[in-house]
Amino acid sequence: MRYTIVGRNIEVTPGLREAVEDKIGKLDRYFTPDTEVNVTMSVQRERQNIEVTIPIKGSIIRAEESSNDMYVSIDLVEEVIERQILKYKKKLVDRKQSSPSFSDTFLQEDSVIADEEIKIVKTKKFAVKPMDPEEACLQMELLGHSFYVFLNSESDQVCVVYKRKGGTYGLIEPEF
Repeated sequence: MRYTIVGRNIEVTPGLREAVEDKIGKLDRYFTPDTEVNVTMSVQRERQNIEVTIPIKGSIIRAEESSNDMYVSIDLVEEVIERQILKYKKKLVDRKQSSPSFSDTFLQEDSVIADEEIKIVKTKKFAVKPMDPEEACLQMELLGHSFYVFLNSESDQVCVVYKRKGGTYGLIEPEF
């Protein structure tokens, strides 16, 4: 795997780089050698954050963890990524359609993770009112939700606003 390791408010020391490559390197049996792994380490108010993103065909495997120690954060994020990989493998219906990022041996082996079937237990329908993203954030706050689906009056597309850590907001727009 090819690593891109970036530090924000932290110097990426050789020890940290080695720890990331060792821990995340345990996952290389799941991927082909040319798979990109993007790692961002940051420090905010004595919290050691690590974010790992692995782009694969048509999807992204991503995990973010934080603790008081960067090495603990690295351990935690590796476990989360591995669980996501095993879940993703179960969702692959046709192995020929699967991502070229995964190794053939991984796709052929039986995984030991328990079946976690996705069940939709409730469906909601509602009228989508055209509004700008700021108004959608206000509506979301009034409802006490962590996300809000709306029709963007500026682009005429269905979009989603959501609450982020730290009290900020995010906007998800479709890409065509």
